[in-house]
Amino acid sequence: MAKSTLDKDLKKISRLESATAATGRTSGAVGLALLFLVAVFAFTVTVAEGQYASFVIAAGVIGGYMALNIGANDVANNVGPAVGSKALTMVGALVVAAIFEAAGAIIAGGEVVSTVSKGIVDPTQLPSTDVFVRAMMSALLAGALWINLATIIGAPVSTTHSIVGGVLGAGVAAAGFGAVDWATMGAIAASWVISPALGGGIAALVLAFVTSRVLEVEDKIAAARRWVPALVGLMTFAFSLYLVMKGLKKVWVPPAGVSWLIALVAALGAWALTRPMVHRRSVGLENRRKSVGELFRWPLIFSAALLSFAHGANDVANAVGPLAAVVAAVQGVALDAKVAVPGWVLLVGALGIVTGLLLFGPKLIRTVGEKITRLDPARAFCVALAAAVTVIVASEFGLPVSSTHIAVGGIFGVGFYREFRANRYTWHWHELDPDAALTAGGLPTAAEGGESAAAETGVEPQVLEKRRRKAEKARRRRLVRRRHLLTIVAAWLVTVPLAALLSAAIFGTWSAFL
Repeated sequence: MAKSTLDKDLKKISRLESATAATGRTSGAVGLALLFLVAVFAFTVTVAEGQYASFVIAAGVIGGYMALNIGANDVANNVGPAVGSKALTMVGALVVAAIFEAAGAIIAGGEVVSTVSKGIVDPTQLPSTDVFVRAMMSALLAGALWINLATIIGAPVSTTHSIVGGVLGAGVAAAGFGAVDWATMGAIAASWVISPALGGGIAALVLAFVTSRVLEVEDKIAAARRWVPALVGLMTFAFSLYLVMKGLKKVWVPPAGVSWLIALVAALGAWALTRPMVHRRSVGLENRRKSVGELFRWPLIFSAALLSFAHGANDVANAVGPLAAVVAAVQGVALDAKVAVPGWVLLVGALGIVTGLLLFGPKLIRTVGEKITRLDPARAFCVALAAAVTVIVASEFGLPVSSTHIAVGGIFGVGFYREFRANRYTWHWHELDPDAALTAGGLPTAAEGGESAAAETGVEPQVLEKRRRKAEKARRRRLVRRRHLLTIVAAWLVTVPLAALLSAAIFGTWSAFL
């Protein structure tokens, strides 16, 4: 009795120590984040000048806050599957993501952005530069606050959608509903369905292919040697085409058709390099599913790096677009013009993302990689490949998509496909439902004398009962955690309207005080 009480007390002390340590780490991370914002403030003081210098300084700090939240939330989609599948440790994932996110933002960050983010609001409808600046700052702050809240509740959300909602709310508050391009908003709303559906569907198809052609054939090693290099080549083709057409447009805009040629050459090169590597790594492997799955480890790490670079190259400019708009507006640039993103704005965005990732990223990385469904290297590679292919397909057909929704949708697609396969044999009742099988054979069921029926079929009653229990267990099996599914879907649905309401409230409060 005394020992039992002592064990309980020790467990309570251990939990208390763990909670205290976690609180200490959180406090330390918040403190470092505040130091980063102080550094951004000090830096913007040196670059801001003129009548609206205070606006630029404030917008710089808010932009840094937004970048912190992007690093804490959005980057998890790129490296989460690699961590969940144990292809990368958490530290390794943070290092890979930090390097390639920063490189993508600084080297290939968007050359120009619309001053009103995706053309949602007509800036000429706003009465003055002062109103425009306040609207953009309200949008940026509202988007950052919503992403921060989503990170706290453990929901990966779209940075672009958060900014879109912020611009929409501030634009309506400043100039009314007539200033909004509702056709653009309709396309963005469509992406709520298109992005996860495409990502999930393609991920499920890729996993079905890998399962049938590699993981469930008799000679798994030979199949892996044939198909893994081909899949790496396909992934390289998709990434190369995406980066040349979208991510590297600041560095170089290739002539028509050259992008496809570059992507094809890169794909063939990746295939040629991967073949001997896979052959060498497969020597001595057991002809087992788990062993063969390890051959996807390095391709998965490679894809995580490319996803991070592409994210840094494209999403960072969108995230700091309102900040760039504020800087351009105070410099006298026309409100309806496209503006170059200043180098220091991209630098703030890149450093903020890296800082947010290192300080707060692990929480969402674990959610994306481990808590939605169980991933191994093969499944995680299917998610990465699906993300690259989906973006290219959507771009070619002009479909509005969200990289966050695509990646998370791919994880759901893999999980639901696994759930379908795990449960499907309950539908093959001739094989696994003893009563149905007996009835189909004209024999009495268990309720009508199962033991004699079992004897006539040559199957022991214990075996039939075991099969019945197995079938029932499979029917109830859930390989996608519904709680996380509902949380994430709810967060996606409310991102634009909630960010819009928050932005409108911020803009209205600010205007009232002025």
